[in-house]
Amino acid sequence: MDDKALTAIALELYALPFDEFMAARTAAAKSAPAAGSGAAKELTAAVKALPKPSAAAWTVNMMAVHEPTVLARLADLGQRMRAAQASLNAASLRELARERRTLLAAAVETARSVAERQGRAISATIAADVEQTLRALTADEGAAAAVQSGMLVQVLSADGVDTVDLDGAVAVPGAVPVPRTPALPTTVSPHSASAAEAEQHQRTTAAPAARLPADQPRLKAVRETPRPASPSALEKARAAWAEAKSAEEEATQLAAERQNQLAEAASDVSELTSETRDLRARLKAAEEELDSARKQLATAAAEAKQAARAAGKVQRSAMLAHERVLRLGNTRG
Repeated sequence: MDDKALTAIALELYALPFDEFMAARTAAAKSAPAAGSGAAKELTAAVKALPKPSAAAWTVNMMAVHEPTVLARLADLGQRMRAAQASLNAASLRELARERRTLLAAAVETARSVAERQGRAISATIAADVEQTLRALTADEGAAAAVQSGMLVQVLSADGVDTVDLDGAVAVPGAVPVPRTPALPTTVSPHSASAAEAEQHQRTTAAPAARLPADQPRLKAVRETPRPASPSALEKARAAWAEAKSAEEEATQLAAERQNQLAEAASDVSELTSETRDLRARLKAAEEELDSARKQLATAAAEAKQAARAAGKVQRSAMLAHERVLRLGNTRG
């Protein structure tokens, strides 16, 4: 099967408005290369199997298509945060955590705007899933690549410890580059070989030199050559504390936001409940009025029928009287 063809089709499908995906996928499967070869049949089947994205994943895909610079800024922030973590820079981590809160809040608002421009308003729950996915983008290089691919089918989550689970998260996983950690060199370069030879030579000459008083200053200088200092336990603890503090601040802010959303939702429910109660009362009154009007209509219809019958009788009586008058007048003449 042609992975490039599948990726091209997937990119078009996942860039469409949310409600158009299913019909477009069916049309794309039908318009795939005519079934004849095994590869063509596989491509058609693969197109049919492309999953519809969740509402939150679709919203993130819309950002990848229409606001890629927002995702690029978050990805850059994630790289800077990982660099600060690697260097155990506590002050930088705190500052970057504050920057991430600001960027995430702005990105969620952008997501709302993009979704509305594509004909779909997102709820507070979907917005929370979008924020969770964008937070995962800043935590992991693989998640950043998945989000920026524009082919996300489900939300992502990061716990700050393990890498983000991307299993089943992208429609065409092979189209997303997998970040790789550079491996340690397995071969020795000429420069490193020279350094190793020099070090070996130094070790072999160090013992005889140690026995010679005249070489003591040179040996002392070699021993006193400063070595790169590894982070102390205190520095590591401070960096971990800084990261935990940043996570605590983010969690506290997120909890406050969710509490505000809860209060807003509760207020909406209360207002809608009151409005529903009023509408039900009005509906009941209208139904009673309708029932009364129907009874009045039935009564008026019956009375009108009786009146019509009475009018018919009177009309017939008048006609008979008129005919009698005519007969009597003719008789006297």
